[in-house]
Amino acid sequence: MNFSKRITSMQESPIRKLVPYAQGAKAQGKKVYHLNIGQPDIETPESFMNSIRNFDEKVLAYSLSQGMPELIDEIIKYYKKYDMHYENDEILITNGGSEALLFAIIAVADAGDEVLVPEPFYTNYNGFSAAVDVSVAPITCRAEDGFHLPSRKEIEESINPRTKAIILSNPGNPTGVVYTKEEIQLLADLAKEYNLFIIADEVYREFVYDGLEYTSFGNIEGIQDRVIIVDSVSKRYSACGARIGSLASKNKDLMKQILKLCQGRLCVPTLEQVGSVELYKTPENYFEEVNKEYDKRRNIVFEGLNDIPGVLCKKPTGAFYVVAQLPVDCAEKFTIWMLKDFDVDGETVMLAPAEGFYATPGLGKNEARIAYILNENDLRKSMEILKQAVANYPGRTV
Repeated sequence: MNFSKRITSMQESPIRKLVPYAQGAKAQGKKVYHLNIGQPDIETPESFMNSIRNFDEKVLAYSLSQGMPELIDEIIKYYKKYDMHYENDEILITNGGSEALLFAIIAVADAGDEVLVPEPFYTNYNGFSAAVDVSVAPITCRAEDGFHLPSRKEIEESINPRTKAIILSNPGNPTGVVYTKEEIQLLADLAKEYNLFIIADEVYREFVYDGLEYTSFGNIEGIQDRVIIVDSVSKRYSACGARIGSLASKNKDLMKQILKLCQGRLCVPTLEQVGSVELYKTPENYFEEVNKEYDKRRNIVFEGLNDIPGVLCKKPTGAFYVVAQLPVDCAEKFTIWMLKDFDVDGETVMLAPAEGFYATPGLGKNEARIAYILNENDLRKSMEILKQAVANYPGRTV
């Protein structure tokens, strides 16, 4: 039997494909510190759980395809805090940010088209694009530059008549970069000049450190007809399992087209929407406390990485990730070795090899993404284990 080229061309998740090795390590009795996946340990606001417990309808019915009106209203209020003003028909509720990304790509690009993406990038940009026969054209960003954008000239060289959109995460997953206002304006100018959509993945909007200014594409004048904002409750409210995302765009015609995809999948789960209505009412001081916690964790990981000879990384300024160059022959081999053959007093670490976050062949082979989503003590232990692992790894390059 033959499979479609669409499915065989999709990459495995570089974050999840090594899970069997982690399961094997645990079966051997090892404790595994998971730095490979962005699953926060911050408690989900209690209001989410309470609203579901208090749900008292006699029938769990379909929701509207565009999403519950109550949830759309709360998202509109949320965006107003950021001086972004949307109407009810300019918001669609999706099954997580992932479905929002997929629907946006389907809506703006045909088979054979391309989307421009700064690399390293969230791997689903590539996976979802490949699934609908759209290619990722990478804009290579470098660790030594803190993964900020290259020059306008370098970006323009990747644009051709098949280019339909720019996709980027800001703050960045996997890099932790926060793009400057000048970088955002540069991409906005290119989108106008070359008639491109901008699919702005802003699910980490709240997680910005060091007093940096955050600029949303939703605040840039003159491009609102081409901006599609992808959002989610997953990381913002530590509710990854709720699978509630959204799309926002001032382009009403575009949203009418995407609504057809929403109708095709019927609706988003009702109970999770009920809970998410309350999440969007979460007081602002929640983010202040969460940011302080992530800032501490960021410092622990960055200092720990800097204490390992041969490691190269710039301090991340957003989200809760850092991509580091390691002094190893292959980050994937190194991660598998740590899980299969290495431990410190019965404990080891799992990373996310970064090669799968790139579209350019050969890049990222000795890089790994680290998610600083564990508590302080666990992160300190993880960094010490990682230091010893690098020192003892047979494929060490320094």
